[in-house]
Amino acid sequence: MDSVTRTTRLLVVDDDPLVRAGLRLILSAADDIDVVAEASDGADVQGLVDLHRPDLVLMDIRMPRMDGLSATAALRQRPRPPEVLILTTFTTDSYVLQALRAGAAGYVLKHTPPAQIVAAVRNVMAGEPVLSSAAVRQLIDTVTDPAAGAVGRTRREEREKAEAALDRLGAREREVALAVAEGRTNAEIAAACHMSLPTVKAHVSHILTRLGLNNRVQIALLVYRAGRV
Repeated sequence: MDSVTRTTRLLVVDDDPLVRAGLRLILSAADDIDVVAEASDGADVQGLVDLHRPDLVLMDIRMPRMDGLSATAALRQRPRPPEVLILTTFTTDSYVLQALRAGAAGYVLKHTPPAQIVAAVRNVMAGEPVLSSAAVRQLIDTVTDPAAGAVGRTRREEREKAEAALDRLGAREREVALAVAEGRTNAEIAAACHMSLPTVKAHVSHILTRLGLNNRVQIALLVYRAGRV
């Protein structure tokens, strides 16, 4: 890493002290990542974020008092919140979907090789969504199976709501949203859609603001629910 690379301030949240120790060892070895604090429960996250101002929270799901999904949702409601990367052993469709809806920028499994966990942190901070292959499979199953992921409404209602949201966007914004759902980077979108990089970034920012979304993962999730991919 060169000297101008910005250091990512990281908060690790997991109820297992051995897991926290291992993650600190792995992540602190990267010269662009600084583990500024640890928490053993989601209930402690808000106070530690106030104190240490991390850029990213590495969040487990199952914890004694407040689970990682609830902690993520509360955290992402803050003004200028840190990014959240879920790191867990669980890949059920409800967990993946709830995490992404809560505003997590990624979902990675604990058995992921150390180098890939470091890469996931860097990718999230670069604005790129990060999903393990197992999480992707669960997400695809959820948005394609009529019986899966029904949280308070039918799949048809979910699809109609997503379609209505996308219809609020301009034609170029919908084009960018579709490209985001296909997993393209800003640079790839710029090349494919014949836009400048600043224009793509402006479109992504406007999509997030207009639709009340947290990140690119939620854009992709909305497009999938609308059946556009």
